[in-house]
Amino acid sequence: MLLSDVLRYAFKAMSERRFRALLTIVGIAIGPLALVMMTGVVRGYSAFVENQLLSLGQNTVVLMSSAEYTLKEDDLDFVRSLDEVSKAEPFYLTSAFILTPEGRLQVYVYAMDIEVLLESVGGLEVLKGSYPLPNEPLYAIVGYRVAYSEKTGKELFDIGDTITLYIPKIEAGGVKRFERTIIRIKGVFKEYGGAMFISPDTGIFLPLSAGRKVLRFNKWTGIMAIAKSPELVSKLVKKLRDVYDGKIDIIAFQQIARVVGSITAAMDFITFSTSLSAFAVAVAGTAATMITSVIERTREIGVLKALGFTDGQVMIMILTESILMSILGAIIGISLGFVGAHVLAGRGLRIRGGLETIVIKAPPLITPELLGMTIAITLVVGVLGGLFPAYRAAKIPPVVALRYE
Repeated sequence: MLLSDVLRYAFKAMSERRFRALLTIVGIAIGPLALVMMTGVVRGYSAFVENQLLSLGQNTVVLMSSAEYTLKEDDLDFVRSLDEVSKAEPFYLTSAFILTPEGRLQVYVYAMDIEVLLESVGGLEVLKGSYPLPNEPLYAIVGYRVAYSEKTGKELFDIGDTITLYIPKIEAGGVKRFERTIIRIKGVFKEYGGAMFISPDTGIFLPLSAGRKVLRFNKWTGIMAIAKSPELVSKLVKKLRDVYDGKIDIIAFQQIARVVGSITAAMDFITFSTSLSAFAVAVAGTAATMITSVIERTREIGVLKALGFTDGQVMIMILTESILMSILGAIIGISLGFVGAHVLAGRGLRIRGGLETIVIKAPPLITPELLGMTIAITLVVGVLGGLFPAYRAAKIPPVVALRYE
């Protein structure tokens, strides 16, 4: 019996009961759809977050002032004195908005040492202009999305233009007002992408001296420390946590990336487990379809066995029909999962915190390994769903089958 004959027989059987076969294929397709769509989106966002954290410097550690404790000169001297630290500088950070020719734009304003910025954010390059000097507190280098429209790509600001910052201030009683500050553009960064702790594309970067003179802050937002090597980050973080004992926030991007990786593995397992329920339903549906098909074709199977078909050949014929439906279900499910993953990821992930809203957009990560696993599981569904019906068909005695009505 040739493979072409088996396939032709399977297609004939499916076409004769096309509505039932179509419903079975749709049921099978739900599993691959869910697995590809959910896993692809989860892995895409996780890979994006990990890459962005690591791009901020695997040897960068940030100390943040808190309501309980404000970092001062003594703290800066202490951090600089640690053996693991090659450089440490304070910084100021606030959210603000500016008015552009296209309307209001949310931005992040940093006053910090430019050298520390470049060491902390890998791959940051100047598109045009230059960095402001330490003694130029009114000059800034701005992110690409500040100077160019995200929607149209049109230039909004150029070198030498002034920008008015509207910085939120909370007064006594919780009343919010906006303080205006005018700065001048000296440079523009190339498009970077990402929006984690430091947001290059929507950032306005001033020299450290602008923190008090221009932004009129009376305390640092935090201290950014650069470890001598990534291997020393864990030791540095432990020392800092032992000294400050939870009074301040200590952020190590390398360690967060590891945590994100662990969470991704856990979410992968949850997604896989959830998708298995859809595959289990598909097995039951396939088995029900094939058993019904075998019962309806009892007399036909008897004729085939009377003509000399062996039990093994009958089993192969029934299993081929089941596996064929699984293959079609896998193709449909993976295709819909691919489209669904891109639609779902295209909406973006919104992270809200106080006055700030960060929107992260990351493409789904659909790898050959994920597709291979999905196809393999779907084929197993076909085999499991068709195995018992195929065995039952093979064991039907020819005499009984020929007398079946």
